[in-house]
Amino acid sequence: MTYTAWILVTASLVGMSCGVIGVFLILRKMAMMADAISHTVLLGIVIAFIITRELSGVHMLIGAIFAGILTALFIQWLHSLDVPQDASIGTVFTTLFALGVILIESFVGNAHLDVQHALMGEITFIPWDKVSLPIIGEVPKATALLALVFLIVLISIIAFYKEWKITTFDPALAASLGIPVLFMHYVFMSLVSITTVASFDAVGAIMVVAMLITPAASAYLWTERLSMMVLLSGCFGVISAVVGYYIAAWIDTSISGSMAFATGILFLFSFLFAPNHGLISKFLKPVKTSAME
Repeated sequence: MTYTAWILVTASLVGMSCGVIGVFLILRKMAMMADAISHTVLLGIVIAFIITRELSGVHMLIGAIFAGILTALFIQWLHSLDVPQDASIGTVFTTLFALGVILIESFVGNAHLDVQHALMGEITFIPWDKVSLPIIGEVPKATALLALVFLIVLISIIAFYKEWKITTFDPALAASLGIPVLFMHYVFMSLVSITTVASFDAVGAIMVVAMLITPAASAYLWTERLSMMVLLSGCFGVISAVVGYYIAAWIDTSISGSMAFATGILFLFSFLFAPNHGLISKFLKPVKTSAME
């Protein structure tokens, strides 16, 4: 595959994984949680690096999952003390992210891990760092990791689709049916954390937040069926990745930033032209009604 193809495949895997997870974040009214976890995983990554002095490996995933679950626990704890949900998220995520930044500046030194790298990623370098896999051959490490994460996310969503659906729309009913709602919540936070850290090195926090929220928000405007929403959100993530890459190539700017920008363009298009919830559709409906009368 060509250099461009590897970048597009990698970014598309980010778009699909984040798109699928993002639907449930939106429906659970936890959109800001994506912003929180995509930043606080930095703390887990930095701690894992300080302990192992390595920038890659399973310990990075473990550190990120730990940071993601810790974020969810702290937010839940503050909320249980009658602190508003948005205030809990804002307090925890800024504090833990700031702690991660302080640790980078104080202990990481000259390693290739800095705040700019954390925010914007290094997707242009991905095709050069390869690993050899059986049958498949040589593929970029980030692409292989993201493909694995996408499979984990997809299998988890499909295998427990009914449980995710019930706990998302009616947690009280789920609890009455014997479904462990709190356990499912933390499993979901783990999936968000895994997806975030796998995408973190490649595309940075800004694009992770954009891909987790905006494609799902766009899909929400097009359909009211959960299964179709998940499918559309994943597709929108891929479209944003491809369009964003060519915008970056056209005006010679940040690839990750352009991909995040492309999600906004797609949302604007959906906001205007979606058949049921689009602004233009809502504007035209009374006209059609009065014409029929």
